[in-house]
Amino acid sequence: MTTHPESHRGKTVGTGFPVVTMLRDTLYDIVPLADAELRLIDSQAFLRLERIQQLGFVSRVWPGARHTRFEHSIGVFHLARQAVEHLRARADAVWITDEDARTLCAAALLHDIGHYPFSHAIEELGDPVVSHERVGRQIVLGPEIAPILRDAWGVDPERVATIIDPAGYQLHPADALLRGILSGPLDVDKLDYLPRDARACSVPYGGVDTARLIASLIFATPPAEAQPRIAVDAKGVSPLHSLINARQEMFDNIYWHHTNRACMAMLLRAVQDAMLAGAIEANELTNNDDASLLALMLRFRMPDTTRRLANALHRREIHKRAVEISAQASDLYLRIGDLFHTPERRRAVELGMTRRLEAIVGTPLPDETILIDIPKPERWRTDVWVWFERQPVGFRRLMPWREVVGLGDDDFKRFEEHRRLVRIIASAPHRDAVAAHWETLLFPELGGAF
Repeated sequence: MTTHPESHRGKTVGTGFPVVTMLRDTLYDIVPLADAELRLIDSQAFLRLERIQQLGFVSRVWPGARHTRFEHSIGVFHLARQAVEHLRARADAVWITDEDARTLCAAALLHDIGHYPFSHAIEELGDPVVSHERVGRQIVLGPEIAPILRDAWGVDPERVATIIDPAGYQLHPADALLRGILSGPLDVDKLDYLPRDARACSVPYGGVDTARLIASLIFATPPAEAQPRIAVDAKGVSPLHSLINARQEMFDNIYWHHTNRACMAMLLRAVQDAMLAGAIEANELTNNDDASLLALMLRFRMPDTTRRLANALHRREIHKRAVEISAQASDLYLRIGDLFHTPERRRAVELGMTRRLEAIVGTPLPDETILIDIPKPERWRTDVWVWFERQPVGFRRLMPWREVVGLGDDDFKRFEEHRRLVRIIASAPHRDAVAAHWETLLFPELGGAF
């Protein structure tokens, strides 16, 4: 049956607000919206997300992947609202109030409000760069968003901010349970970005039976736990597996693609050098979008490395792969991988390698000639419980998903470790020299041979 958009107008949705308009979405077709929701979407803080591509530099490889954090955030809100509506229809969910539902949905809509330009790379620099969730907290509690939440949504901005950024804060009891919709093994963030990214890249990965997974959500209290949590019934077992597989395939083929990763490494070093020179303050970064950050880094007050790297990104002069290091390299992989956690040390190794290459080629080289790309180690969480109305012989009525399917976090972690490569990349004219001499360049900087 086809639903005409006008049939939604005036009806209330999961937030309890009457629908005033409909948005057409590439994944969900119609997303009904109320006036309170539009007020957040039309805020300047939210509109900035229209100018931040969801996948950063992936569009350099897949030109269609130009969707933004803006539409992703609306998609996450739409799925969160569906999940809340589904759970509230259950007899054991009468405790969920309208305010609880609105609080969770507001957090879903605003979950990326503090995001940095170009995906997640900038956050890897660490202090003084804080997580985008912590920036989001500041924006939610700020003078533009907080009044909309209080006056139009009827919710406490502090509750919304704490769902987005719970570290170090006490969650409201209802939020501690409902937050599982937004963040965790079942989260609607993944349920939106994986299919959305796959469609934008026109690849056959990322497929998830979202409707069936949401329809499987229940509340259950695992043994030895005092409080219930969000779980799935038996029909959620397979969709959850497809969600995990989709995530693996998208990392393997899209997010870790060597061209995208090279661009990210170039951006990371450009921002790092600008911050070390005092040309960019950490709190400036989230005032920018993709285009304005590149323009900022091209200005004359920036250090030479920052301007050269920003110009290279602008002109699509991307560093090339010289060496790829796999987990099978054991000690070397671990030693160079540890540089992810110490960005200043990684930069020192890059500079040291460049100076050594100068001695080999006999000519001065730009400081950014050699860079090291270290993808963030991913956490694979499958801490989901499954409830069976009629459990198969040998199963318990309530049991962990990993026992139901025979796969656990360690299995998925092994896949990640074998497919996640560390790369030494170099400006195109010097790629072959780095490939030929990489051991001579790298090993002394890491403290010896391997």
